[in-house]
Amino acid sequence: MKNIAEDQRDKLSSESFPDWKEPMLATLTKDYFDNENWIYERKLDGVRSLIFNSGSSVSLKSRNQNNISETYPELAEAIESKSAKSFIADGEVVAFKGNITSFSRLQNRINISDPEEARSTGIEVYLYLFDILHFDGCDTTKLPLRKRKQLLKEALKFEDPVRITPHRNEEGIAYHKEACDKGWEGIIAKDGEAAYVHSRSKKWLKFKCTHQQEFVIGGYTDPSGGRIGFGALLLGYYEDEDLQYAGQVGTGFKDEQLKDLHKQFENMEQNTNPFAQGEIKSSDVHWIRPELLAEVGFTEWTDDNKLRHPRFLGLRTDKEAEEVHKEQ
Repeated sequence: MKNIAEDQRDKLSSESFPDWKEPMLATLTKDYFDNENWIYERKLDGVRSLIFNSGSSVSLKSRNQNNISETYPELAEAIESKSAKSFIADGEVVAFKGNITSFSRLQNRINISDPEEARSTGIEVYLYLFDILHFDGCDTTKLPLRKRKQLLKEALKFEDPVRITPHRNEEGIAYHKEACDKGWEGIIAKDGEAAYVHSRSKKWLKFKCTHQQEFVIGGYTDPSGGRIGFGALLLGYYEDEDLQYAGQVGTGFKDEQLKDLHKQFENMEQNTNPFAQGEIKSSDVHWIRPELLAEVGFTEWTDDNKLRHPRFLGLRTDKEAEEVHKEQ
């Protein structure tokens, strides 16, 4: 590893190629700052993916360890053709709408498991890599972030559809403002000297421009007027072991989504209310097993912990329901 100085080599350790490594997660903050020791990356609105290249095979895995290689076959093929060494990298699969990454556009591929069907959607996808956890038989997680980024550049040749995530140094406040002006979701601030940990950390921070997170679907209402499928989804998040009610979302759906989701819901109905608050005032609610996750954008939280002006962006399949908590 030519980019590793002698004083850093004691932070490398030999490692057999692992089947899985937990990804590092960022913490939400509103305390934006500049710091010469931190770097700032664009926050991408896609699907987090760890890339496992053993040297003989390549697989893309989601946060809940699902193999998503057949959903994005062109990305797996591109990795295989661009690297001769084994590595595990951290990144994000994205689709674009104009110059902005769009989770809603990526929806058209997320649930497809047939490679040819995935290609035939016409949804062009890209893989942005921003970290490396294993390289050429060594665990790299104890190295400082800036050193890991140097190794990432050494690990493979970056050509579309595989891209390295660019970053800026020092000027986090200005970059956050620029991100918001461009309509991005925000930026990620990262301590350039920090190790990679397999948990949520305050060494990675989210500077968001918009409010957006995943919620557990606990029920739905009947449609009214000329609407098809259902009226709104009842959303929640876990606090300890209790599913807390966060309100309803009834906008952002296409007719095809209304029909397809309603079919799924019919097979998931249950008689009991999954929310901890007990009775929710509505006569047309159907309860479902709290297993599906909705990605939702909204303007703010109300004083009683409900979503203001929520809009549906799509379903998520890369997390378990019990992992969903209120971001704060």
